[in-house]
Amino acid sequence: MQQDTMKRRGIMFILSSPSGAGKTTLSRLLRQNDPNITMSISYTTRKKRPNEEDGVDYFFVSEKDFEKKADEKFFYEFAEVFGNFYGTPRKRVEEELAAGRDVLFDIDWQGTRRLTAKARDDIVSVFILPPSMAELARRLKSRGQDTAEVIVQRMGRAADEISHWDEYDYVVINDSIDYSLQNILYILKAERLKRRRQNSLMGFVGDLLKQGI
Repeated sequence: MQQDTMKRRGIMFILSSPSGAGKTTLSRLLRQNDPNITMSISYTTRKKRPNEEDGVDYFFVSEKDFEKKADEKFFYEFAEVFGNFYGTPRKRVEEELAAGRDVLFDIDWQGTRRLTAKARDDIVSVFILPPSMAELARRLKSRGQDTAEVIVQRMGRAADEISHWDEYDYVVINDSIDYSLQNILYILKAERLKRRRQNSLMGFVGDLLKQGI
């Protein structure tokens, strides 16, 4: 029996970074390189961008619908970011974890703090840092998604976001997408192999000891 096929509970794997540091790209590449991790799709009141698809990138809802779901305890956590609300649905995440699948979260430090308070044993958190603030500004401008005013707001927010780096389990400086992806894959592999996550390990070891010499 291979160790990576043993029964285990899934991991809530969090990637956070200031906007433009690369977490969205790294999240996409991580899912492409690992078939056992699925994305937690958040609900948001933000307007859908031209390249986004409802139910794939986010579930886009009205503020009224979002507030109703929040009142019904539908979300694991939710927060307001730049005037829009974002929330993590609870039921689907619990189903995936129970089935032994890992769930990837692309959320900020506020969401990470709230999830950690509720489910610390399930969480592995990684903060992505840019190599420099100048490079962060360059990446934001090159995306072509935001106005100059919004970019200024994002840069202003970046220092506050970066100040929470030490609340995370791991920190990766994203100077190279390929190198950063490899480091994240190593982190995920190591966390999956932790003894406390492998539910069937005790039974396996018990069977080994019964076999004798």
